[in-house]
Amino acid sequence: MKIKFGASLLSWITPLWSAEAGHYAIKKTAQTGFDLIEILLPDSMDFDAQTVKKQLRENNLDVTCSLNLPAAAHIPFYPKEALTLICKALDKTAALDAVFLGGVLHGGIGVFTGNPITDNEKQIIVDVWQETALYAQNLGITIGIEPINRYESYLCNTAANVLELIQKTNSPNLTVHLDTFHMNIEETNFYDPVIASGKLLKHMHITESNRGMPGEGTVNWDALFKALKDIDFEGNLVLENFSSTVPGMQQAVSLWQTSLHNAEELALGSLEFIKDKTANLNN
Repeated sequence: MKIKFGASLLSWITPLWSAEAGHYAIKKTAQTGFDLIEILLPDSMDFDAQTVKKQLRENNLDVTCSLNLPAAAHIPFYPKEALTLICKALDKTAALDAVFLGGVLHGGIGVFTGNPITDNEKQIIVDVWQETALYAQNLGITIGIEPINRYESYLCNTAANVLELIQKTNSPNLTVHLDTFHMNIEETNFYDPVIASGKLLKHMHITESNRGMPGEGTVNWDALFKALKDIDFEGNLVLENFSSTVPGMQQAVSLWQTSLHNAEELALGSLEFIKDKTANLNN
């Protein structure tokens, strides 16, 4: 398996990007021993890619990007707006010399119709994905689509949902981005979705069922890592757990309970945990 270990921007700061906070997150990610940082791009795209690229180089850190579509870019309602925003995100990703953009790229988080996804909505998403995939391909970027839980979206909740739509696009650079927090809610287990995704799985958010320290919740890590070994996973394992010690994080991600660990303890402990799990697969 060829794996890079990463930390999300949200391991250190809230989703509200600022140049100062971003620089802090980059330095902390490098100091803690990760290979890369995943930068959640702001909807405004007010993001100085050249400065950030310099900071990444100074800290010897690789980078991937992500984007979570806002309500105003919910693809079934606003396909043109979504296409424009995703392409802007791809431009920022390319400006960082990054080759992967993941995230919630099927619809706005928290937007609902009160019904399951329709065939017409699926087709609208497929049409937008085909265009964004072509745009990304010209930039040398792979796109990863992240299914999220039923309380945040009605469009793509499982790996199977994403795989169905990717198959319809017939786009070679569309891949799967799984998150163990959402899998814990929506999937029947942690093995089968990884196996079903196979070589299309390129990126994973690693987080416990309560967004805390891996191993202190209900995620079946043994099943997950066995599946990663069985598909000979090549991609990124990115820590995305949150600490209430980060100012504003409780409000930003509905983290109403006080975390058992501060941000640095969480990052260090999580990295050690996933490295141990990965090393054990090779024994």
